Amino acid sequence: MAGGEERLDPDDLLAEGDPMSDRPADRIRMLHFADIHIGMENYGSVDPKTGVNARVLDFLRRFDELVDYGLEHDVDLVIFAGDAYKQRSPNPTYQRAFARRVKQLADAGVPVVLLVGNHDLPTMAQRATAVDIFSTLDVPNVVVGREYEIHVVKTQHGPVQVATVPYPVRQRLLVDERYRGESIEELDKALQRTVTSTIEGLRRRLDPRLPAVLAAHLSVSNATYGSERSVMIGRDAVVAKSALDDPAWDYVALGHIHKHQSLNEDHQPPIVYAGSLERIDFGEEGDPKGFCWVELPREGSNEATTAVAWEFVEVDARPFVTIRADLREEDEPLEALHQAVARHEIEDAVVRLIVKLRAEQEPALRDYALRELLSDAYTIGSISREVERKARVRLGDQAPEEMTDRELLERYLEVKETPKERIAALLEHAEGIFQQED
Repeated sequence: MAGGEERLDPDDLLAEGDPMSDRPADRIRMLHFADIHIGMENYGSVDPKTGVNARVLDFLRRFDELVDYGLEHDVDLVIFAGDAYKQRSPNPTYQRAFARRVKQLADAGVPVVLLVGNHDLPTMAQRATAVDIFSTLDVPNVVVGREYEIHVVKTQHGPVQVATVPYPVRQRLLVDERYRGESIEELDKALQRTVTSTIEGLRRRLDPRLPAVLAAHLSVSNATYGSERSVMIGRDAVVAKSALDDPAWDYVALGHIHKHQSLNEDHQPPIVYAGSLERIDFGEEGDPKGFCWVELPREGSNEATTAVAWEFVEVDARPFVTIRADLREEDEPLEALHQAVARHEIEDAVVRLIVKLRAEQEPALRDYALRELLSDAYTIGSISREVERKARVRLGDQAPEEMTDRELLERYLEVKETPKERIAALLEHAEGIFQQED
């Protein structure tokens, strides 16, 4: 790791009156986050002041929240569990924005471990990843986890072992003659076995005296997927949770799945997906977004303080709001929709509207009127109309003038889905009227 230089006494780094200055002496504070996906432009337009898509700015603001929280709470170590960008080859503006925030942490003396995710990987293994520039420039206090490796990271309050497991790439198996000609399913199984054995190999190399964190960017069995299914590149090999569930690890920091979740409940070690910092689409509408704040036992901690404590810290992510309104029975559909919208908090939200209505109500619900109702929204994601139209009577090849009164009545009753018994009774009663008319 670059930047293991001597640092000031930790007491000198705490501001006078800092509420966190009473921190336990045997704890190391760690911040775990993942899946920023800088470059995601869904539901955004170009901001005229910066020239950057406004939704990209949302993701960067969440990153700023995280950095500010970490520095204000005297963080010792930051682990980013992969997927810095949406694309494998991000544009320079997005790279600069990401680097500025990483450097802000590193300049404050906080080591940052950057794990390589699937969105950070080039199409060819020989090419550089999107975050390799940090190791190439030997940026102090920044570790790039491109390989399966154990890094002993020096923090203000003691060393921490961080084992990095970047996104498992199926193509790496193809250099081995044993796997040539294998099917995708067979390669996936081989990849699962390889990742599992690799993690076990890393575990055996741990120093039991030091706190140990496993940072991995992959899919784990029993995890709940979210909208990342729409942005994932390639196909995943799923690793069994049992491969990570080992007391040798104090904490397992996961990335790749956007929904925050703990896979080990209250057991040790915590196996946690931090989730993404911002919502990507309406599939994540109800998901909280944020990062994990972790307190690790320090080297030499007594048995009473060896348990890891962690919590999820929610950020102020852009809200997504779906408004559904069934207006088919309303005499004043626009007023009823106004009331439905008023029941939702849409200010600064990405909003989609789904309305059910009758065909004759369409003139009262013109597009401009609906957009006016949603004018307080940050942006309107979509407006969907589900229009109920009456089925037209199909007369086949006959014109109405060619059909008898009885035939017209019978066809009408069929379209109205009148029971057959009822149709027969009505036709019988109508027969007398038809005869009188004749």
